[in-house]
Amino acid sequence: MAFESLTDKLQNVFKKLKSKGRLTEEDVKAALKEVKMALLEADVNFKVVKQFIKSVEERAIGADVMNGLNPGQMVIKIVNEEMTALMGSETTEIKMQPGKSITVIMMCGLQGAGKTTTTAKIAGKLKLKGKKCLLTACDIYRPAAIKQLQVNGEKQQVDVFTMGENHSPVDIAKAALEHAQKNGHNVVILDTAGRLHIDEAMMEELQEIKANVEVHQTILVVDVMTGQDAVNVAKEFDEKVGIDGVILSKMDGDSRGGSALSVKAVTGKPILFVGMGEKLSDLEQFYPDRMASRILGMGDVLTLIDKVQANLDIDEEKEKQMAAKMKKGKFDFEDYLESMKQMRNMGGLSSILSMMPGMGAKMGEIESMVDEKQLARMEAIVLSMTVAERQNPKLLNPSRKHRIAKGAGVDVGVVNRFIKQFEQSQKMMKQLPGMMGGMGKKGKFKFPF
Repeated sequence: MAFESLTDKLQNVFKKLKSKGRLTEEDVKAALKEVKMALLEADVNFKVVKQFIKSVEERAIGADVMNGLNPGQMVIKIVNEEMTALMGSETTEIKMQPGKSITVIMMCGLQGAGKTTTTAKIAGKLKLKGKKCLLTACDIYRPAAIKQLQVNGEKQQVDVFTMGENHSPVDIAKAALEHAQKNGHNVVILDTAGRLHIDEAMMEELQEIKANVEVHQTILVVDVMTGQDAVNVAKEFDEKVGIDGVILSKMDGDSRGGSALSVKAVTGKPILFVGMGEKLSDLEQFYPDRMASRILGMGDVLTLIDKVQANLDIDEEKEKQMAAKMKKGKFDFEDYLESMKQMRNMGGLSSILSMMPGMGAKMGEIESMVDEKQLARMEAIVLSMTVAERQNPKLLNPSRKHRIAKGAGVDVGVVNRFIKQFEQSQKMMKQLPGMMGGMGKKGKFKFPF
């Protein structure tokens, strides 16, 4: 996960600060020196780091902070605020044309940055907001680029416009706009060609599209794993083509993530979204304040809530039925499968735990505790059961367990342990209402035994 190393280092610095009752000017300067090194190692632009440290120091070495009741906490608060400001302070949306006007969005970026996949992700996001999108294949050079866009468009249930590889990108863009006007599309997204590195031919092609088609938003996709190169790429694209916003891809990778902290300060252009995985749903709105909290190890509960609301596709009646089953300890293996599906849709257990306050700096520990392969084995065991067995675990006699073990590719002992743990969980769920009911009138907890 991006920023994991930076989060660990910052947490250690803050721990030292909070352990001191009072802070001296030397304490603050020593701490900020460590923060500076951590940011540079995370590949944050050195000019950005220099200005950031200067801003924090000016605010931190003041009478209000130094003489406060909790100076260490105040310094952390200042770091959080300055980091949020560094990334843009406010969340920026893709600007849409008013009324029935068609909004034309041109996607650009280097080859391998994930531009085509991100194009389809954007279409999916806009579709949820009621927009009728038309994905347009303007990359006529990369093998299978058109097919990739068609496949992703089909998955997102969004229309795709293509004229093959024998027409110029400008002509394709013009024809796509005419097609959109005739077919009621209100957003046209142009997936342009990328190169392995910036060259004049690519820039001229993008400039030519903008000269012949009214492009309302030019969005650059950069690979966060390329570090400072991502910032340099953004700067050059903005100077030669003009961009309105940036999307950072591969934020789920094992990268230093410094470009997220540098790109807004260097280019002045906002970060719109961050790609958090390869699935077409793995695109998150960029919130500077939430990202700052995540980097500083304070969690990101608001994004977690958003994920829950977006993925819990359960109607009220089904929710009531689930609650009633849990109260009676009747939570069965069908419910287990449903909960696993929901958890996977939210990025997996590790992703969920990483958003909890205080867990950011413990990702190494979380990953060692959460064995995703083990969870997959447990799911395989449940999938090897019949529907009747999932709904009524009492049917699971020795011969059925052997069949399930064979189907899941595990030893029967693993099946027995899993079923035993599941039964214990059912008993605990059954006890919970009684334990909650044991609360006295004054709110004091009473144990049910």
